[in-house]
Amino acid sequence: MAMTRSSFHPHLAASLACLLFAAPVVASEGVLTSIESRSQQLTELSDYIWDLAEVGYQETRSSAALKDMLSAEGFTIQSKVADIPTAFVASYGSGEPVIAIMGEFDALPGISQDAVPFEQKIAGKNAAQACGHHLFGTGSAGAAIAVKEWLERTGTAGTIQFFGTPAEEGGSGKVYMVRSGLFDNVDTVIHWHPSSVNAADSASTLANRSAKFTFSGVSSHAAAAPERGRSALDAVESMNFMVNLLREHVPTTTRLHYVITNGGSAPNVVPNTAQSFYYVRHPDEATLRDIWDRVVATAEAAAMGTGTTMSYEIIHGNYSVLPNDTLAKVMHEKLSTVGGVDYDEADEKFADALAKSLPNGIYNRAQAFEIKPFETGQRGNGSTDVGDVSWTVPTVGLSTATWVPGTVAHTWQAVAAGGTPIGHKGMIVAAKSIALTAVTLFENPATLVKARAEFDLRRGPNFQYEALLGDREPPLDYRR
Repeated sequence: MAMTRSSFHPHLAASLACLLFAAPVVASEGVLTSIESRSQQLTELSDYIWDLAEVGYQETRSSAALKDMLSAEGFTIQSKVADIPTAFVASYGSGEPVIAIMGEFDALPGISQDAVPFEQKIAGKNAAQACGHHLFGTGSAGAAIAVKEWLERTGTAGTIQFFGTPAEEGGSGKVYMVRSGLFDNVDTVIHWHPSSVNAADSASTLANRSAKFTFSGVSSHAAAAPERGRSALDAVESMNFMVNLLREHVPTTTRLHYVITNGGSAPNVVPNTAQSFYYVRHPDEATLRDIWDRVVATAEAAAMGTGTTMSYEIIHGNYSVLPNDTLAKVMHEKLSTVGGVDYDEADEKFADALAKSLPNGIYNRAQAFEIKPFETGQRGNGSTDVGDVSWTVPTVGLSTATWVPGTVAHTWQAVAAGGTPIGHKGMIVAAKSIALTAVTLFENPATLVKARAEFDLRRGPNFQYEALLGDREPPLDYRR
């Protein structure tokens, strides 16, 4: 599905003309107070979603809780968008510009941890908020409410939206929302992510595509009649061997990962079915597609060589993030205004204890409250479905220190801190920074015009969006 958008919005020019002759409005008027007054409500909601720990496309109660809060504040809710039961769009206001704030809420499977500074699983739980999405969604919703109140109080024209985006962790929820055209009339998208640093850089990520490769063979007794069998596991291992040889012949910025999800059931039975799950990453989408074709060729060769058959299902695909320096500079300024996370004595005690599990057993206390200097041209080795949004509409994001400095995502340490005041304080920093950024953009449509021009220049005149996951339907059962 291809989508393009005009490089210049007449409504932005009209808004600019109006504001040039309007009385100035203080951008922070009431915004910070609004968020501070809701800090307890936001904390309780984030803890509720932390405790639920619902995985991708199964975030029924988490999604409902966010919708309930936004609806109670006067937002109009559009549920089950993009054929995803837990995806939604909440809107308030009318006219342009349209500024959207995104929020995630899915947890990760296979990890369990209590909100304590040492490794301790919660009995009966096999999923956790190891990437802090309970804070992400709740903090973003708090920011959207603060902006709504500002629009209402000042009489400023425009629309604020909150996009409830499920299944970021390997489900590419935002891609289906992009593909459905939900972002087509949005002028700017703002997001954030929990981290161990406070930063608003103009940075990118790696594009990513994943698939499950299933091989089918012929079962037989592995000792009595092995010659009658055609091992699907042999095919999986053959593919893995060839991909590992391939690593030498792809660009060094490529990342290839796999796991064997099904290797058979018993050693004395030739496996008639086996499966591997692959991720392929690269900074450039076109190069990624080429490497992907070579990976698929190894699967085809493995099937041919082992007398089996092969099929594969693309699970998800994400573009790299398209940076926008114009927007990132605004967001960095607002993050610097708000400041980082201020630890009290209890926070320091928790961090000191947790740090014993980190490399060298220490953490950099200053990193929690300091704001990283503004940088451009950086690229992380991770991937996110924010990438597809960023190639559709100018997008900007930040991170805040919701975790003890030195913590990395997808760990028990991230889960633990996310359920404590350290995580809550980082969420409030993010909510304030996002709200101030949005208000500043409403007040300065010239910045939106400049951001759109940069966006068009970076994409190029001939860009046509085509989802890396193709035309497949959302894999609503991918975590079952």
